[in-house]
Amino acid sequence: MPEAGDGLEGEVNTRMCIVSRRTFEPEELIRFVAAPDGSVVADFRRRLPGRGAHVEANRAAVDLAVKRKLFGRALKKDVKAAETLGAEVDELLRRGALGFFGLARKAGEFVTGAAKVDIAIRTGRAIAVVHATDAAADGIRKLDNARTAAVALGDADPIPVFRPFTSDEMGLAFGGENVIHAAVLAGDAGAALLKRLEALSTYRGPRTQANSPEADAPTGGEDATKKNSDHPQADGPGMDGGCGVEPAQEAEV
Repeated sequence: MPEAGDGLEGEVNTRMCIVSRRTFEPEELIRFVAAPDGSVVADFRRRLPGRGAHVEANRAAVDLAVKRKLFGRALKKDVKAAETLGAEVDELLRRGALGFFGLARKAGEFVTGAAKVDIAIRTGRAIAVVHATDAAADGIRKLDNARTAAVALGDADPIPVFRPFTSDEMGLAFGGENVIHAAVLAGDAGAALLKRLEALSTYRGPRTQANSPEADAPTGGEDATKKNSDHPQADGPGMDGGCGVEPAQEAEV
């Protein structure tokens, strides 16, 4: 999860999921704490005070923790985990990813439009591709072909594909612009955005990915960032940098 290494608890190498009782690395878990009013809230940055309960970072595990009333036992206090907790976590992760679209684009590390995405893929500058959920199958197929060709020619490494947002959601992140296809480019801002896309994808499960072999397992984002960053990046396109979510609102994600 984003910023999973922050805070005292991030110093511990592994933690146990209260649902499966299996141990995971910190970034594979979501930490939950009890709020002053007794509700259970997600602590993505691992900085909130008090005892924490850790759950594997996927929606099914969070929903099961709520259903089985496991938070009270783990936190050792009378707490109330809302039935909507799983959906609330999804919304935080969704807003977190969308909030970084504008930041990555301002840094010249996020391009939109099928033609620009195709070029970014073929030149090895792209570290991820993002399609709208309502994107046409033909447009997705053409960019999938570009990805396959770039890898076959040795111009780029395999990169993950994500489809977590509608075109309206992505467009809102850019102040109303029509966005169907986009590419995340190597760089600090691009890597931060990729991290959040991966967190949302992992939480929701493989159904949010594009229907291609590489997209079924959107892993190796860090490797793709390192390998593809060797290619020079072009200057970022002109833009107003509009973003539908204030970056400050994403501090918890």
